[in-house]
Amino acid sequence: MKRIKNLKLPFNKKTAIIILAVICLMSILTVTAFAAGDVSSAIESTWNAAKGQIKTVVNNVVFPVVDVVLAVLFFVKIGTAYFDYRKHGQFEFAAPAILFACLIFTLTAPLYIWGIVGM
Repeated sequence: MKRIKNLKLPFNKKTAIIILAVICLMSILTVTAFAAGDVSSAIESTWNAAKGQIKTVVNNVVFPVVDVVLAVLFFVKIGTAYFDYRKHGQFEFAAPAILFACLIFTLTAPLYIWGIVGM
């Protein structure tokens, strides 16, 4: 019990009252900002204008980059699995099979992904 009585706080009661008063004044004096006009229609029109560009960029840039990365990883994993086979006599199919499935998924994704997303 003696330790708790002698506990020193980093601030005293006067500092705590000043901090609470500043917080109360800040909450009272703040003004809520409202948007002028219909914000949702502005966002919707911007989305409709950019939808085609987003689809083009994703189809022509994002999916091919992901495909190349997965293909490189797949062939590297096939190579390391072959060398492990030569060393240990057992071929591990799990990692190359998963990478191959992901590669097939991303290669065919542009055909059906936009129907799922709703574009």
